[in-house]
Amino acid sequence: MTDKVLFIFEMIGVIACAASGTASGINKHMDAFGVTFLAVITAMGGGIIRDLILGAIPPVAFIKPVYVAAATAVSLTMFFIHRYFKKQSLGKLHNFVFIYMDAVGLGAFTVVGIKKAVIMYGFSHLFLVLTTGFITGIGGGILRDVLAGDTPAVFIKYFYACASIIGAVLCMALWNVLGEKAAMLIGITAIVVLRLCAAHFHWSFFKDKGGAE
Repeated sequence: MTDKVLFIFEMIGVIACAASGTASGINKHMDAFGVTFLAVITAMGGGIIRDLILGAIPPVAFIKPVYVAAATAVSLTMFFIHRYFKKQSLGKLHNFVFIYMDAVGLGAFTVVGIKKAVIMYGFSHLFLVLTTGFITGIGGGILRDVLAGDTPAVFIKYFYACASIIGAVLCMALWNVLGEKAAMLIGITAIVVLRLCAAHFHWSFFKDKGGAE
C-alpha cells in the first residue's frame, strides 16, 4: 500500500512538472526535442537531486523508466496540441500551467521527498527530512528555469519556496498524528493553496519592488 500511495503522488508530480516544463519550452520556441527534454528535466530533476542526497544510487528516475515515459508523453501531447491550435492564446496556456500545474507539482514532490526520507531514515533527522522535501519540490523547477534562460522562479516569484517549506513542516507535524496518507494530502493541499493565493494576491517575501514579478 505504501508503494502504491508513493507511486500515485510521484506520478501526480511528474505529470504536473512535465506540463510546466513543456509550457516553458513552448514559450521559448523550442523544437519537439527541446520541449521534451526540458519537460523530463523538470519532472525528474528534483527527484534525482533528492536520491543523490539520500544515497539512493542510482536515482529512481534511471531505474523506473515509467516516470520518464509519462513525462515524455505529457510533453509531446501538449507540444502537438499547441502546434495544431497555435492560433490560440499561448499566454493563457502558459499562465494556467505555471500557476496551477506548477503549484501541484511543487506540492506533490515536496511530500514525496519527505516520504522518501522517512522511509530511509525515519524522523531521527528532522532537518534532513525537511530539506529533502523542499529540494525535491523546487529542484526540477530551478533546472527548468536555468535551462530556459530564466531566473529561477524560486528566487523571484511570489511565495514559492515558503509555500513548500510551510507545507513540508505541516506534513511532518501531522505524520504520526493522522497517518502518512492524511499528512501527505494535507501537506500538498496546503502548498497548492498557499501557492495559488500567493499568485493571486502577489505575496512576496520582502521582495525588492524594483524586481521582476
